[in-house]
Amino acid sequence: MVTHLNLMVLVLVLTLQEPVHTGEIIGGHEVVAHSRPYMVLLERHMSNGQKKYCDGFLLNEEFVMTAAHCHAKFYRVFLGLHDYRKQNGVWRVNVYKKFQHKGFNETDFRNDIMLLKLSAEVKFNDKVKPVALADDDGSVPKSCVVPGWGTTEKGELSDVLLEVNVTLTDSEICAKENKYCSEGQTGPSTGDSGGPLVCEDGKAYGVVSASRPKPGGSTIYSYISLIKLVSFDLF
Repeated sequence: MVTHLNLMVLVLVLTLQEPVHTGEIIGGHEVVAHSRPYMVLLERHMSNGQKKYCDGFLLNEEFVMTAAHCHAKFYRVFLGLHDYRKQNGVWRVNVYKKFQHKGFNETDFRNDIMLLKLSAEVKFNDKVKPVALADDDGSVPKSCVVPGWGTTEKGELSDVLLEVNVTLTDSEICAKENKYCSEGQTGPSTGDSGGPLVCEDGKAYGVVSASRPKPGGSTIYSYISLIKLVSFDLF
């Protein structure tokens, strides 16, 4: 028997040109503890025995969304986490099954989204809640944030949840290419891969995928706007 999970998702994927970076918050600040209760830390156990990390965000009691390139042999999911060094009361759960977008391209990161079905249903509380997804109403967000536990300017993973403010710019070039853009020396420059782009209405507008540095020390953050019905087959 095949069950279909249909989610209307506005996916904003960072531009996918070489060199591509994934995984850190640059110029971020610590968030108020548990003020982003939808945030998920993914501990990725790789085939070679290594551990790697990505972010994700909670959609409902059963599903987490992340980036498709955040693949792993198996996952440990942390919910209700703020400080990795203090895990009392943190919900830790495994992943039952992953549903990578069928159109994901590992070369250019197109359709870089993936759903993870958790092995147990999550019970919501003040530290664990889902995030609403953006509506397809034609509006263009301006002020957004990207939260995550990624690498900081010091080159180390952050123990506490950080976030960086991103202001989307008015760019005719980006508009013609169906993208949103921001530019500067702060942002998810090497991505907090799999985490959400959350804008002023408090809704998730996209999944962090990758970014491209610009000569001179700045970085161009280009968010490709894709409104689509994402269908995954659940067996």
